Amino acid sequence: MTVRLRLAHTACLEPGELDAVRALLDESFGGDFSGDDWDHGLGGTHVLVHDGSGLAAHGSVVMRRVRHRGRWLRTGYVEAVAVRPDARRTGLGGRVMGELERIIDRAYGLGALSASEDGARLYTARGWQRWPGRVHALSPDGIVRLPDEEGDVFLRPALAGPLDPPGELVLDWRDGDVA
Repeated sequence: MTVRLRLAHTACLEPGELDAVRALLDESFGGDFSGDDWDHGLGGTHVLVHDGSGLAAHGSVVMRRVRHRGRWLRTGYVEAVAVRPDARRTGLGGRVMGELERIIDRAYGLGALSASEDGARLYTARGWQRWPGRVHALSPDGIVRLPDEEGDVFLRPALAGPLDPPGELVLDWRDGDVA
């Protein structure tokens, strides 16, 4: 089967393409993909993989700021990674991640993402490292700890080099799930 891979900024995607991405995410996440989750995946670069049946896989990387040891790092944050159920276990998730990692490695000081246990296998197999330290966010009310996110954040050092696990990560604020 021939697949076609395309990279595009959100602004370059037609409304029908965005509708197809949203439908893929809703299907892949069993209806548990909120409006805030959708918003988090917009405004950056998308990787879209099409096969003979249409959109088969997607992922995006958006710019965020993450503070570590008093330094704010330009972070390529991976969002909205999904593979159509009938196309899973065919390597498409790896192709999407390969393109996202290439973007992160060339354009950002750090790569980050939040993963479920199911998704974690894909990322750790690709060299992403589970962050063992504390996770915080710079909220409208100041810095708040996010204990529920600890253990779910994965990093790709990119240009920043290795980070110090005894330290903490402070994520910029956003609505919905912060990490």
